[in-house]
Amino acid sequence: MVTAQREKIQNKSVAEKHIAKNVMEELVTEEINKQLKRYPRKVAKFINQVEVFTYALNRLPPLYASSHKGLNRQKIRGKAELQIKITRIVREGIKQVQNDLVRISDPLTRELNSVEQELSEAQEALQELSVFFPTKKISWKNINKIVKPILIRLNQKKHRALKSRQDDFSGWDTDAARR
Repeated sequence: MVTAQREKIQNKSVAEKHIAKNVMEELVTEEINKQLKRYPRKVAKFINQVEVFTYALNRLPPLYASSHKGLNRQKIRGKAELQIKITRIVREGIKQVQNDLVRISDPLTRELNSVEQELSEAQEALQELSVFFPTKKISWKNINKIVKPILIRLNQKKHRALKSRQDDFSGWDTDAARR
């Protein structure tokens, strides 16, 4: 669960390449997995991990990093200074979620950002094109090599057809057609 505030950052080219990550999300995920291993599978599968995750994150401080060095520092800091608190709060979160197993929730779903949406649509378009080339494996790397020769041949046929029509009309006597 990576957080990137691309819209709020002035330099968009930097924002598209760089992200900020909340290390606490990783530490909480590790702790949830560790604690759920202690539960019987039949019980653990009914515990909504996303709800435990959000419960814990809302009670713990964020540990953001924007570089690999910062990421390592924040992991070390989080484990050294906050591991006991993380363990306790995840345990509380699991108990809260277990106490409310019958609660109906309307979970949030991940919305695609515009770049992801465009990539998804492009991938769908490529998939649709692949129907016309059943013997070829189409990818973004080879689509130009596959489609370009076909378009060139179609363009040549079109020019030949136009030339042929012009040749057909060139023999007509335009004065005779007016009479």
